[in-house]
Amino acid sequence: MTSLTLDGLQLLSEHRLLFFLLFFVLYAFVLCSDCLVLLVICSQRSLHRPMFMFVAALLFNSLMGSTAVYPRLLWELRWGGGSVQVTVSGCVCQAWVVYTLGASAFMLLAAMAFDRYVSICRPLRYAALVSPRAVGALLLFCWLLPAALVGVAALLAARLPLCSARLSRLYCDIYSFIRLSCGGRAALLSDAYGLLISLVTVLLPVSFVLFSYGSILYVCLYRSRTFSSKALSTCLPHLLVFINYSASAFVEVLQRRLQTDSPPSVSILSSLLILLFPTVFNPIVYGLNLSSVSGHVRRLLGCQREA
Repeated sequence: MTSLTLDGLQLLSEHRLLFFLLFFVLYAFVLCSDCLVLLVICSQRSLHRPMFMFVAALLFNSLMGSTAVYPRLLWELRWGGGSVQVTVSGCVCQAWVVYTLGASAFMLLAAMAFDRYVSICRPLRYAALVSPRAVGALLLFCWLLPAALVGVAALLAARLPLCSARLSRLYCDIYSFIRLSCGGRAALLSDAYGLLISLVTVLLPVSFVLFSYGSILYVCLYRSRTFSSKALSTCLPHLLVFINYSASAFVEVLQRRLQTDSPPSVSILSSLLILLFPTVFNPIVYGLNLSSVSGHVRRLLGCQREA
């Protein structure tokens, strides 16, 4: 097979214009808000600190993920038909981008948790452990490792013999290739390797985030109320984004792995959930919840004058 059919838009065809307007507004919001916060962080010297560098990296990651899905989805909703024809190579490339950025998001959240953990629990070693060079190396690691691991998974999936060419999705994903394959040893190998990637890029970062915030909470219990309040306020935005990503990923994995015989509408709903919530939620948290960022954003928009 040289092409695949994405049937996800057929379930949205009755309200095509409504969904087009909804996704257009959401993508415009994500594009403007992410770029605005990134502009503020890059232009303000006071924000050139490790914590805000990780915030900028996560927002850039979210922006790239949105751009990999939203434009094609909007085009098909407005001018396409009920189903979408894509080449196998194009579908594999989109799946590689989506999975790489999704895995990078969890690793970036783990890097942000590491930054907060060292800042609060090991403050005397913060300058040595979270130096600009260390931050740059950590950011490269968070992007390059998932890109390499997912790249191998995408190559394995692309080599599978397919017995079906219809996906009940709005966009391509690697696990769908395994479900469309004819089975056999190659499919089992791809499935096992996918579980290994999930362990390395999702489960381990999630475990580290839980350990880091657990340690921060333990330290705050034995410090002054002022210190605890300030420490927890800097961790709250990261924790909210972490919960959002984890909940969306959990629903997606649960639906894809356990409910293999679920109706197509459930698969479409889960793909919408993991697409919409993290990308829209991130700029709201970091643009409005971080006072050091929101103040510059308001001044940039002319809502507040410089003191």
